[in-house]
Amino acid sequence: MGIFGRKRRAGERSGGRHAAPEVEDDFAEELDDGEPEPELSEVSDGPFDVADFEDDGLPRIDLGSVKVPVPDGSQVQVEMDPEGGGVRAVHVVTEQGQITVSAYAAPRTGGLWREVSAELADQLRADGAKVTVGRGEWGMELSAIVGDVALRFVGVDGPRWMLRGVIAGPQSQAAQAPDVLRAIVRRTIVDRGDSPMPVRTPLTITLPDAVAEHIAAQQQGQA
Repeated sequence: MGIFGRKRRAGERSGGRHAAPEVEDDFAEELDDGEPEPELSEVSDGPFDVADFEDDGLPRIDLGSVKVPVPDGSQVQVEMDPEGGGVRAVHVVTEQGQITVSAYAAPRTGGLWREVSAELADQLRADGAKVTVGRGEWGMELSAIVGDVALRFVGVDGPRWMLRGVIAGPQSQAAQAPDVLRAIVRRTIVDRGDSPMPVRTPLTITLPDAVAEHIAAQQQGQA
């Protein structure tokens, strides 16, 4: 699908969100130095709010609240909630690792990812992970090592939504994984809807009809 070769263009529209210059793996150990974030000078070309998006012809899997590009050669895996019966998550599996993109309700003032990333870093450290923090295309990024698995988290504050992306893969692919994750997050579309909902509420994931029918047939065959 060619989503990994497209470069950002300064001044391109992206729903009013701005991005800091990208820093490749220039990570520091502390999450918050207590200083306000610098004024951001460059505009990212995504992710997009559905209201601002102009069709670019890129194929995406429509999951309702998010529309996610699926790179050539990758696979889509659906994780069901065994208790609730709904969809827990949808993963895009690439050579570099498993990518999960999720959207959440956020305040109009933004800033939710900074709060969430700080909490996530604390939680990972409490679980014994080695965590480093740095600044990437949209602000804070987290890198963590859990056993043999390398994780990278990115987050984007949009208009009344926050988008979080994570890639989990082998440490041998850790150098390439962040760019693969950013490429997918950058071309994702978020459809929050207009309904009021508490901050941090996960936006509902729905499956395309063909995928839902396939899963239902599998479940019936296992019954």
